[in-house]
Amino acid sequence: MTAPDPRANADLLGHAPAERTLLDAARGGRLHHAWLIAGPAGIGKATLAYRFARRLLAGLPSEGESLWLDPGHPIFRRVAAGGHADLRTVTRTIDPRTGRLHREILVDDVRAGAEFLHRTAIEGGWRVVIVDPAELLNASAANALLKMLEEPPAAALLLLVCAAAGRLPATLRSRCRLLRLAPLADADMEAILARHLPDISAETRARLAALAEGSPGRALHLAAEEGVAMAALVDEVLNGLPSFGAARAHGVVDRLGRAESGFSTFMELLLAALAAAVRAGARGRADPDQQRLLDLRPLDAWGEVWHALSRLADETERFSLDKRQAVVSGLALLDAS
Repeated sequence: MTAPDPRANADLLGHAPAERTLLDAARGGRLHHAWLIAGPAGIGKATLAYRFARRLLAGLPSEGESLWLDPGHPIFRRVAAGGHADLRTVTRTIDPRTGRLHREILVDDVRAGAEFLHRTAIEGGWRVVIVDPAELLNASAANALLKMLEEPPAAALLLLVCAAAGRLPATLRSRCRLLRLAPLADADMEAILARHLPDISAETRARLAALAEGSPGRALHLAAEEGVAMAALVDEVLNGLPSFGAARAHGVVDRLGRAESGFSTFMELLLAALAAAVRAGARGRADPDQQRLLDLRPLDAWGEVWHALSRLADETERFSLDKRQAVVSGLALLDAS
């Protein structure tokens, strides 16, 4: 089960304060023209952006504190189908030379969004542009967006969905109202996973929730990619240090298989486990397994290992390198013998 498409998702749990903030601003006639909806990946930022866009386009509720709109409403159906004339999404586009998505949001995509915002609304109300994910704006695209924000048209709203707000230029962030979303609480995670993963055990759902750290989108992704098994393999690798050895590394490769997603899921969980250990160690809160790992190297050395592994994973994906060899090389980086 993959995460629901945000533009067609009627449900949002755990972000009632953010909903109230948007509703109060809109009802009070003081709606800022640009909002930066920030927070970790997969926690509902895009779902909230489309939820708010639908409500503006359909008309604000006269009472209550929720942005919910009936999925049977014509506006809901048109937004879900990508067919509302007054809503546009700026995101990565397909590179015609490769047939793959560009790695960044390009300046021409932002300029098209700016042109759209300056048109007259087809249905006489708001025009809304959602930029998702905003952290992938390249420098030229960010500058084009900044120009748009300097002279915002009336009845136009820009929603930036961003999992890494620090990557945006300070000048761009300063022109947006920040709405920061937090990871979901355990009860909300359990409710979402029980709804979308009813056929797996409560214990497995709890493990997915722990791995996802309050991100239902990440939990559903991990469920689809055998994340619990991959996490067990990561634990086995880290518990096998300081000396892992080439033979055992090739054994890990064989267990990952040749699936394209196996490499990315394994590396994602490996990096997350290392980062969690380093954070816990820096705060003096490492559990026994984390402390045993951290004792093998100084904290700053583990930081260097994390960066090296991150570069390896990124370059392997970016340049379509041999994933099996990349895993062997990554495990060699971990070997502290």
